[in-house]
Amino acid sequence: MNVYAASNLLKTIKKRRLSIDADIVKLALDYAETAHKGQLRATGEPFINHSIATATTLADMGMDESTVLAGILHDIHEDTLCTLEDIEKNFGKDVARLVEGVSKLGRVKYRGVERYIESLRKMFIAMAEDIRVIMIKFADRIHNLQTLYALPPHKRKRIAMETLEIYAPIANRLGMEKIKSELEDLSFQYAYPEEYAWLQAQTVERYHEAERHLKIIKKQLEKELQHTNVKYLAVEGRGKNLFRLYKKVLQHNRDIGKVHDLIALRIIVETVPQCYTVLGIIHRRWTPIKGRIKDYIAQPKPNGYQSLHTSAFCDHGEIVEFQIRTKEMHEEAEHGIAAHWRYDESDIKRVSKKLAWVEELRKWKEDIKDNEKYLERLKIDVFQNRIFVFTPKGDVIDLPEGATSVDFAYHVHSDIGNKMTGARINGNIASLETSLKSGDVCEIIVDKKRRGPNLDWLSFVKTNTARGHIRNSRRSILSLPSILEFAKKGRFKNKR
Repeated sequence: MNVYAASNLLKTIKKRRLSIDADIVKLALDYAETAHKGQLRATGEPFINHSIATATTLADMGMDESTVLAGILHDIHEDTLCTLEDIEKNFGKDVARLVEGVSKLGRVKYRGVERYIESLRKMFIAMAEDIRVIMIKFADRIHNLQTLYALPPHKRKRIAMETLEIYAPIANRLGMEKIKSELEDLSFQYAYPEEYAWLQAQTVERYHEAERHLKIIKKQLEKELQHTNVKYLAVEGRGKNLFRLYKKVLQHNRDIGKVHDLIALRIIVETVPQCYTVLGIIHRRWTPIKGRIKDYIAQPKPNGYQSLHTSAFCDHGEIVEFQIRTKEMHEEAEHGIAAHWRYDESDIKRVSKKLAWVEELRKWKEDIKDNEKYLERLKIDVFQNRIFVFTPKGDVIDLPEGATSVDFAYHVHSDIGNKMTGARINGNIASLETSLKSGDVCEIIVDKKRRGPNLDWLSFVKTNTARGHIRNSRRSILSLPSILEFAKKGRFKNKR
């Protein structure tokens, strides 16, 4: 066993102040080491090192004791003589159930999304039953990607593409920014080696220059904060996620010169009022860029993300993005729903709405037998970029990119969708098929006398929710006996 790695796991548990018994962790490590004795990974290192790395990532995410233990033991059921009964006997039913859930997700090899349907069905069923299963898969996948160099090229490509097309979008949907970025950046070089090499060559000098300016700006900002007596917990500089940068460069026809915000400063403070104070300090010191100020504290993103964003022209004409948030907001931004496992059960229940889409996907298994239809809906509801649109009262509706006001209406309430006759987007009348954008305010115009939706809407709505309600509503209307049928049966008589 790698003593340093095992020690690092225990230090991470202590540092994150997790309610995890160190003695049980040590027992699990010994148990796993014995079970995996003699087994080596492709890198030549003992297999137990992978178990420790997986558990350490889970501890850093702030997961509970059962999840961290399952991280240590997650490969035992598949790769050793130990059974699930053995795991349950030694570490409890909860741990055994998590290990079983992870094992089920590892049996189907990825050959592109289209040929991965049944595995995806199993994944979403497992997630709906216990979201911690996907957390363990994320942690497992991160270490596998870190050691991907030891595998043959064709396997590297397969695993990297699976990560970019399946796991990273799910992490994004769960609001787990740190995990998503790690998955993307670790996969990028193996999924698209030529593009990765090109982007690195293009950005090395730019990043070096930008980071030099960032250090200067960081010192200036810290000085301003100290001068105004604003207590801050951290001011951190960072470069843009490499894979995200690649996607942004593609939007500009591979012209990296058009991507200005390569670097960002993140300011973490103690309270919400301090966030706005820091925003004012930044705007007083540097010139803000119009249209780049976003208040995700007053109006959080649907996945719970909260922060103040602004971009400004700093010294030497460098454009820098500033992100301002509290410690709690930072935890949520980094770890998404995983952040709530450090708190009590009532806090965990608050995130149940964020997982409603997982439960909906599980139900699809019963409703959708056609694999092509299932895949089409998955690509829209999970693997497509998300936007957030506001109601006139300021509530946030989470929708896939390209969604329309009809999709919006049905996500607010089915009755609003059924009775809608028009929509205003940002105060202006717009056609029903107009695609919404993040930050739009959408107001639905309804007619209470309207009997139901128009079947033509099915040609442009994007979401499964809208599509299902339109079909069900029209079915209900069409199933009613017509006036003519009643008349034929003599139920309506001319009383003149």
